[in-house]
Amino acid sequence: MNNYEKFYINGEWVDPINDLKTMDVINPATEEVLGTIAMGDSDDVNSAVKAAKEAFETFGQTSTEERIEILQKIVEIYMSKSAEIADMISKENGSPITLSRNAQAASGIGHFATALATLQNYNFEEVRGETVIRKEPIGVVGMITPWNWPINQISCKVGPAIAAGCTMVLKPTEIAPFNAILLAEVLHEAGLPKGVFNLVNGDGPTVGEAMSAHTDIDMMSFTGSTRAGIAVAKGSADSVKRVHQELGGKSANIILDDADFVSAVSRGTKHMFNNTGQSCNAPSRMLVPENRQDEAKEAAKKVADELIVGDPSSEETVMGPVVSDVHFNKIQGLIEKGIEEGAEVVVGGLGKPEGLNQGYFVKPTVFANVSNDMTIAREEIFGPVLCMIPYKDEEEAIKIANDTPYGLSGYISSEDPEHALSVARRIRSGNVHINNAPTGINDPFGGFKQSGNGREWGVFGFEEFLEIKAVLGYKPDEID
Repeated sequence: MNNYEKFYINGEWVDPINDLKTMDVINPATEEVLGTIAMGDSDDVNSAVKAAKEAFETFGQTSTEERIEILQKIVEIYMSKSAEIADMISKENGSPITLSRNAQAASGIGHFATALATLQNYNFEEVRGETVIRKEPIGVVGMITPWNWPINQISCKVGPAIAAGCTMVLKPTEIAPFNAILLAEVLHEAGLPKGVFNLVNGDGPTVGEAMSAHTDIDMMSFTGSTRAGIAVAKGSADSVKRVHQELGGKSANIILDDADFVSAVSRGTKHMFNNTGQSCNAPSRMLVPENRQDEAKEAAKKVADELIVGDPSSEETVMGPVVSDVHFNKIQGLIEKGIEEGAEVVVGGLGKPEGLNQGYFVKPTVFANVSNDMTIAREEIFGPVLCMIPYKDEEEAIKIANDTPYGLSGYISSEDPEHALSVARRIRSGNVHINNAPTGINDPFGGFKQSGNGREWGVFGFEEFLEIKAVLGYKPDEID
């Protein structure tokens, strides 16, 4: 049992200020209690922000060399604890252990190492005529992160924030919070100065709202649902702080007629089921030529039928459970809605996979003959549910792809790179992947429209934590 009933504030593990309130963390594969966390309130947030504000007075003035040394130590210690972090993520959010090890935990190393490399090569100051252009840390950053790729979303904020010279208060997801606690231990062991990183567990309406509204927080960096992102933006408005949001998605995967068709459909289906479909950039709408939909259905069904669904601790498992009973019921409701609205169930559907009665397991599901006005094509299901939408010609495919309030990612499959690029240029999304190319650790990640604003990863994510200052009238040659 993992009982974490303290918060990490000002370099120490401290008790909640007010009466202890706890929340159980559930293992989604077994439905058993994995441990408990303390739930904070506005007083705990005030304490954490006070520590971060005081720490910024000195940490914001540290040299590049000092921060490089800290990040080097963080990477070293994180690597030694990577297996432990992977195991914890697998238990608390149901990610298969191979995915947890090779992608979930590994992403933390990737983002801290990228922040380090960015810092080593970044110029914070340049002279343009008689003006000095400086890039300075924005200050105290409030961070709210989700459960689906937990350490990935934490590290892609914390790493560049440290590199920039910011201090921070993190509210990780209360559904899968233990990996964040392990990271706090890594940062402590690395010798990060007191108050630079602070962690307060809690829920959005209490801790999240207190952070958004706090006048001493200079920036909110939020990853999660569009609904919650709107709440963060509204809560932040009165203090005119910077708000960075990476929100939901309903990404279109256009299989062009000149693609290696069966391979493209199979690849896109596997991508959709990765992480049990719980990725904001999942290719959840597969657009196929209407005269080849039967071919596409057969290829997608084969992938779903061969998928190994089960115990996340098994090396053989490809797809684990969804994260919670609430989320399971939401997905079941949307599958039912798809059936009611006339979509064709190619494979999967309602209920749990055969033999998996315990745990929040969902059948890998493929719908065909979906129209883009159906609920399952409009709403982010955030589960292993693929919607196959037929299109008449390329113009209609592009129109369907852009007919969504979201704009996080898009996918184009074609054997002709110039053809793929010409279509990609017309897709309104922050990322477009040709033939399911992965996002590189230095590539900008973020969305258009209701998928958010700002960018994470690499130098683009690093610069989100900087303010630009112009110092005018600098004339060094006039000094005797």
